[in-house]
Amino acid sequence: MCNRGKSTYITDTAMMPLSYLSIPFMSLLLCWPAMLHAGKVLVFPQDGSHWVNMKVLIQELHARGHSVTVVRPVDSWYIQEVSPHYSSITVDVAAGSDEAFFRSFVSRQLQIQRQGSSFWTPLAMARELTEKFYEVHRKVCEMVVHILDDPELMLKLREADFDVVLTDPASGGGVVLAHYLKLPLVFNVRWTVHGEGHFAIAPSPLSYVPMPTGKLTDRMTFLERVRNVLTYGFRMFLYRRTVGPSYSALVSKYFGPGIDYFELFQAADIWLMRVDFVFEFPRPTMPNVVYMGGFQCKPAKPLPQDLEDFVQSSGQHGVIIMSLGTLVSQLPSDIANDVAAAFAELPQKVIWRYTGDRPSALGNNTLLVDWMPQNDLLGHPKVKVFVSHGGTNGIMEAIYHDVPMVGIPLVFDQPDNLNRMKAKGVAAVVDIASLNKDSFLQALQEVLHVPSYRENMQRLSRLHRDQPMEPLDRALFWIEFVMRHKGAAHLRTESYKMPWYSYHSLDVMMFLLVCTVIFVGFFVLAVKVFCTRICCKQKSKQE
Repeated sequence: MCNRGKSTYITDTAMMPLSYLSIPFMSLLLCWPAMLHAGKVLVFPQDGSHWVNMKVLIQELHARGHSVTVVRPVDSWYIQEVSPHYSSITVDVAAGSDEAFFRSFVSRQLQIQRQGSSFWTPLAMARELTEKFYEVHRKVCEMVVHILDDPELMLKLREADFDVVLTDPASGGGVVLAHYLKLPLVFNVRWTVHGEGHFAIAPSPLSYVPMPTGKLTDRMTFLERVRNVLTYGFRMFLYRRTVGPSYSALVSKYFGPGIDYFELFQAADIWLMRVDFVFEFPRPTMPNVVYMGGFQCKPAKPLPQDLEDFVQSSGQHGVIIMSLGTLVSQLPSDIANDVAAAFAELPQKVIWRYTGDRPSALGNNTLLVDWMPQNDLLGHPKVKVFVSHGGTNGIMEAIYHDVPMVGIPLVFDQPDNLNRMKAKGVAAVVDIASLNKDSFLQALQEVLHVPSYRENMQRLSRLHRDQPMEPLDRALFWIEFVMRHKGAAHLRTESYKMPWYSYHSLDVMMFLLVCTVIFVGFFVLAVKVFCTRICCKQKSKQE
């Protein structure tokens, strides 16, 4: 890593022969731009799986010579207090969204889905989500109040002279803190507190931009467009109800009345989107949206010897890997047995990340592990299929390593993510509510034996990799750009400050309509007057 200490090395060795200086001198030259622009970054992350993404950016910022400070709650789940890549500020407030909270939530969502598919199932899931995440956002606001009302901590933050705030807008703590400190704001984003990030900043015509959670594509029938509009309206109402009371009160307290809390989100300088248009459907975007989909992906490293031996033992049939993410390491026993029984009928070897009780139907071809090097396995040439819950990280890694998928969506954005992959012909999807041995086995065999799944995924992988620069480098460039220029206001539209009726030009259309009515009215009146006079003249002549 390059750091300021390098300059003293040159001074101390100034009298050494050139041959001894060449290597460190060239290293210094390469590192010099990073040293000149080394800045201070304040990070307010989202805990859980979102931290996996944020940590990649933090490590790279640290490697480039930047100083990183991370704000974390005292009960943080993923975010360590001590790290070689950042210093931390631990706020003595419990966020309440720890591992137990999320596992309980996911378990409840699965229970609702398995009670039977009906009209009321999505509503019941939405109600459960509203109640749980109302508490999450209330806790986030309590944490922010604790920070802003602590004079000693605020003095420390101001004296640190940060250059930028990097945050995940899935919660609003970092947004409020950045505006309070009057610092430039960069998002590591897929979701905001109001849903998918594009809908917060870019024009989103519902005629061809599908609302996430609707499981639609960009080619919708009339009835699907009706469903898309209704889904949008319901979700916006739900988001406002979930986060509005807490954030409105918080913003009113520290910024005064009349400030819409969501305008603070929309005023961010740069939006680093964790997707790209290999994953996303084509749609309008904005100048300050930077796509870094797959930034966490990297070439596969050699597997541990025990895993390598197991993979090689698969012979010509290859390997299937299965992981349902950080929140679901075990399944209800009947589903686990159905999955195990389906795997047992295949000639492939299987590596399954699973920590529950050993399924009774488990075959000799299946290896259960507590943890797996997912990226390295996906990059192994013998891996044929990836069974996934549909998290964005896993999908982008599968695209990067061109491995087709069998999806078992569980909660959040996972059904929509996998629907996108299904629409692109690279995944078969099995509904958890109706999953059994036969349906799961059929999906596996389809992806294994229908060549189009592999061919389509290879095409997506080629498109994803064919870029002028690596996604991670692009993300870091724009973070450093904001630091160098104290923001990126020239890329940010001011449309978010407009009333909704002005944004959609309804006032202009109403004005033009009134003008048209007045013009037509005068025209009709003039014609009537003209006709009346003609008639009067004709009558007078006749008389």
